[in-house]
Amino acid sequence: MLQAAPSEVTLRPETPGDAAAIEALLNHAFGPGRFVKVSERVREFARFRPDLSFCAETADGMVGVVRLWDIRIGPTPALFLGPLAVHSASRLDGLGGRLVERAGASADALGEGPILLVGDPPYFARFGYSAEATSGVRLPGPVDPRRVLARGAKGPLTGPVRA
Repeated sequence: MLQAAPSEVTLRPETPGDAAAIEALLNHAFGPGRFVKVSERVREFARFRPDLSFCAETADGMVGVVRLWDIRIGPTPALFLGPLAVHSASRLDGLGGRLVERAGASADALGEGPILLVGDPPYFARFGYSAEATSGVRLPGPVDPRRVLARGAKGPLTGPVRA
């Protein structure tokens, strides 16, 4: 079983060689239903940012991943966060939060714009995400507007999400 204390987990940039392990982790975390989500529609056209995407691993293998993608929200350059996945054996260790913070800090260090995601407001609020600036965001499919969250917006985000 993949269980490790947080100190035994290494966060590192994603590499092309991680593809199979990440796919297995995403299947474990989300199952086949992940392919019908609006977030997947965004990832179909967005440009992947491996320089802002991170893996978490233990001696036993891959236990977490977070990915960022280049998008535009209307005229505003932005990033899209997702998927964020943590193996069920590591979910209570704060690993998801560490991955979100690492991706956000890396984006901030490069001077990137706001980061958009679709997620659970109580969970992501602790990392500065809210729906305050997202009422004008139009995603490529139906989504609960309360779950469309952003951080780092200088004002309201308005328009369709596109490449």
